[in-house]
Amino acid sequence: MPYEPPTHTVERSLRATTGAKIVAGVDEVGRGAWAGPVTVCAAVTGLRRPPEGLTDSKLLTVKRRTELAARLEQWVTAYALGHASPEEIDKIGMTAALRLAAERALEALPVRPDAVILDGKHDYLGAPWKVRTVIKGDQSCVVVAAASVIAKVRRDKMMAELGVDHADFGFAANAGYPSPVHRAALEDRGPTPHHRLSWAYLDALPQWRHLKKVRNGADGNAPEIEGQLGFDF
Repeated sequence: MPYEPPTHTVERSLRATTGAKIVAGVDEVGRGAWAGPVTVCAAVTGLRRPPEGLTDSKLLTVKRRTELAARLEQWVTAYALGHASPEEIDKIGMTAALRLAAERALEALPVRPDAVILDGKHDYLGAPWKVRTVIKGDQSCVVVAAASVIAKVRRDKMMAELGVDHADFGFAANAGYPSPVHRAALEDRGPTPHHRLSWAYLDALPQWRHLKKVRNGADGNAPEIEGQLGFDF
């Protein structure tokens, strides 16, 4: 299906209206997974023409995404990854975990961005960062699309490595999202050390329900909804 290639329009706008010289694109992967960290990539690209075929990572085949990520890691001006672990997600909730992972990524960049383009409509990052949210930014903004591809490929690789000791869960194929193989392994074997134990999937597993962690917080229900539906697989 044809798609419009991403542009630097939003980045140019930020430069013109705020005086920002360094603009980072931020995107996350793993928000709706049942296992593994939530991963955020922060990338800086400048205004150069991107590699051909760049778009939202979810619109690319595994082969194309992997090839493109390798090119992007050499092409971008800078990039960094931040993670929030399953234990951190269980303790503080997804919104706070996203912020934590994003801050880790942004602070790991060699230069501090003057502004951030954040994929989606919700600013989970907030002050002191100057944030512009863009719905479907991973399709329309070069810098966010680059972050999207790098984040997806790097987290998928991480999940495959974690899955070596848990072959029945199929992490190499499902990246911690609730595929049929993953669901069957959970029912039979229970959660691994890499699972999020505050997620609602445990409510449907009576034999493992005692392992569920109850979290207090304003966004206490949000991760459970995402975990139940398993978005973004």
